[in-house]
Amino acid sequence: MQWIAGAPIRLPLREPLPERLACLFRELTSIIQTHHPDVVAIENVFYALNAKSALKLGHVRGVAMLAAASSGLQVAEYAPLAIKSAVVGYGRAEKSQVQQMVAELLRLPEVPDSPDVADALAIAICHLHTAATLVRQAAVR
Repeated sequence: MQWIAGAPIRLPLREPLPERLACLFRELTSIIQTHHPDVVAIENVFYALNAKSALKLGHVRGVAMLAAASSGLQVAEYAPLAIKSAVVGYGRAEKSQVQQMVAELLRLPEVPDSPDVADALAIAICHLHTAATLVRQAAVR
């Protein structure tokens, strides 16, 4: 497992939501075209205390799934508890623990600066572990 690239996508805050989502779609499509992933893994919707934030996250997830599907990619979704369990071994781990374990598992010289980058890497690690388990289970059948 090796980290190839990663950085938060910065959206223009002053633009209306549709323009920000279009910008996100273009950025994600460009990343897909540059790196040619086999699959896209994302975090499932979670219950948020702030309904407005949850709704915005839903928009972003939809755009991410659209970018993947438009590129012919399968989308794998994982619950936050499953992601933390796969990376830290404990579903209620703190963000700092996830960041530290991501750095450890990927043998990074330091913890990723952005918690969002660490979360994305954690989702990728979760997918790799889950996909490997499913392959082994299918071989046994």
